[in-house]
Amino acid sequence: MDYKSVKFNTNNSEFFATLNARVRLYFKDKNVSRYANTNMVLKSIFMILLYFVPYILLLSNVLPNIWWMLFLYLIMGFGKAGIGLSIMHDANHGSYSKNKTINNIMGYMMNIVGGSALNWKIQHNVLHHTYTNIEGVDEDIAIHGIMRFSPHEKRRAIHRVQYIYAWFLYGLLTLSWALTKDYKQLIRYNKMGLIEAQGTTFTKAMINLIISKVLYYLYMVVIPIIVLPIAWWQVLLLFVFMHFIAGLTLSCIFQPAHVVPESEYPLPEGGVLSNNWAIHQLYNTTNFAPKSRLFSWYIGGLNYQIEHHLFPNISHVHYKKLSEIVKQTASEFNLPYNSQSNFVMALWSHAKMLYMLGINDYGVSSR
Repeated sequence: MDYKSVKFNTNNSEFFATLNARVRLYFKDKNVSRYANTNMVLKSIFMILLYFVPYILLLSNVLPNIWWMLFLYLIMGFGKAGIGLSIMHDANHGSYSKNKTINNIMGYMMNIVGGSALNWKIQHNVLHHTYTNIEGVDEDIAIHGIMRFSPHEKRRAIHRVQYIYAWFLYGLLTLSWALTKDYKQLIRYNKMGLIEAQGTTFTKAMINLIISKVLYYLYMVVIPIIVLPIAWWQVLLLFVFMHFIAGLTLSCIFQPAHVVPESEYPLPEGGVLSNNWAIHQLYNTTNFAPKSRLFSWYIGGLNYQIEHHLFPNISHVHYKKLSEIVKQTASEFNLPYNSQSNFVMALWSHAKMLYMLGINDYGVSSR
């Protein structure tokens, strides 16, 4: 399905107009910026140190034992995920700072830890945030063949056990980015005409990607192989282990927000969806663990996915307060506000959905 052919209904706009007015009033009354605050800056420093301090300790050989190395790579994995969840995510949405240059610099952290900020902006900001859970457009549910994230995707025999093997595949997420996926995406997005909309050309984007990958492989693979007192294959295994931790962490945060039984997975009729964009987000997004302050701090407020999808241009440091406004407004308009009480229940709900998608060819609402 061509993303350009999908349109949202323009009716029932009163909900989002009311919500927008209330959110604007909140920031005016509190006299605070919608961008990051001092706490966000401190968290950014922490996440960067969480990734690079273990790396420096590794290269210094102060902990030459292989088990200590494993522990340091484990911490780096959580640091990598933390940079993605708490820094890069806000920055590439333009909500980290009102200064575009700062957003670009912080967003480029994605490249420094092995990914591609440009590809992320297209897949996540453009395709996922606009066309959430729409088959053939939202690439977050387009893992064709080995995984079935949508009821509209063809069901295969292997999908009957996807709720078991999915967690292993999730761990390969960032490794896939680092090795091959970013190149394939860039070529595909160029064919879709999505590169120039980001203010660059395919040639520039590809050169930038190649350079950033070479530098990443250099400091994360080549230098450790030269410096660490272990075999090269052990370094590679530790590298893969770090990526597995990061990939599993990221996937376990993003997937329970959309691939759950509460989601509607609508298809456009005649190219038009029956709901407007904001209401569509409510029907296809779920929050979780709203009372877990430390957890929410680490994952960049992405347990408040409803608020993030409705207001991606607002820093996540404000989502907890905004959630009260969103929940109340949704209730007034008789709209859903899906939320799981804790992270374990969110993962259970996602696993349940994987199981259902693996054994059933059920219909879904055309809402």
